[in-house]
Amino acid sequence: MPFARLANATTPTCHIGLGLAAVGRPGYINLGRDEDLGESRSVDALRDRTHELLDAAYAQGVRYFDVARSYGRSEEFLADWLNARPDIDDVVIGSKWGYTYTAGWTADAETHEVKDHGLATYERQRAETDALLGDRLDLYQIHSVTPDSPALTDKDLHARLAEAAAQGLTVGFSTSGPAQADAIRAALAVTVDGEPLFRTVQSTYNVLETSAAPALAEAHDAGLTVIVKEGMANGRLAEPYAPDALKAVAAQAELGTDAVALALVLRQPWAGVVLSGAATVVQLASNLHAPVVDLDEDQLARLAALTEEPGAYWERRGQLPWH
Repeated sequence: MPFARLANATTPTCHIGLGLAAVGRPGYINLGRDEDLGESRSVDALRDRTHELLDAAYAQGVRYFDVARSYGRSEEFLADWLNARPDIDDVVIGSKWGYTYTAGWTADAETHEVKDHGLATYERQRAETDALLGDRLDLYQIHSVTPDSPALTDKDLHARLAEAAAQGLTVGFSTSGPAQADAIRAALAVTVDGEPLFRTVQSTYNVLETSAAPALAEAHDAGLTVIVKEGMANGRLAEPYAPDALKAVAAQAELGTDAVALALVLRQPWAGVVLSGAATVVQLASNLHAPVVDLDEDQLARLAALTEEPGAYWERRGQLPWH
């Protein structure tokens, strides 16, 4: 598996990856994005911002980069960056299929993305991803699997994914929604010719939403690499939006609330890669302090008290406006 390269890395940030959801398109749901990006959101402006982030991340030891077909032009921006740096051969690239970007490079579209986990969508988007990333793609994930997703039962799709895996591509899935644990367990049961199909899982886990933890531990024990997304809860755990308890712990650590929030995720024994969704180089630098945060039992208890009921968490997330 390509993730062995991360496990063998010697940099202190080897378990932090960079996701490009927030900078691959002009509109996204992260809080504070208006201040982060300002009004300059042309294709060229966001390409330059993405490349600046990738340069900073790579220089500081980050080796996993995460994109998706629905993240606007994130695959294109990443491909441009890689093509301009042919000597870089130690990064791991993951993308996702299953959502189609439909916003037309605007932040106020009525619909920003359309979900479809059918075989035809996989075939189309796989070709689109291959045209941009080619053999630089290491991991291809089904985007936001839920318990009712046809991707869990479509045998023809499973056969095509197994074929891709046999050709060297790592096949995984991501999850969203209040029933993440159910989706993870259902995906763990998917086999082709008696062998597990999926080798990675990418799920939401953070101070506020911890419900997937037991299932992620099971996935880790089954040999899957666990990637954690939305560790900052779409900005709800960043200044100035963070809960007071998190701000108090951050003050004790003399670091940002983001570093503390990501540190909580990094300490989970099943967490293989934790994504930063930074939109600025300053945010990225602050995120990368997370590995040095040492949380004591009292601080952990105060953070644990912030956990929300999954239904309430995902309802609020669904109400976040696109900025």
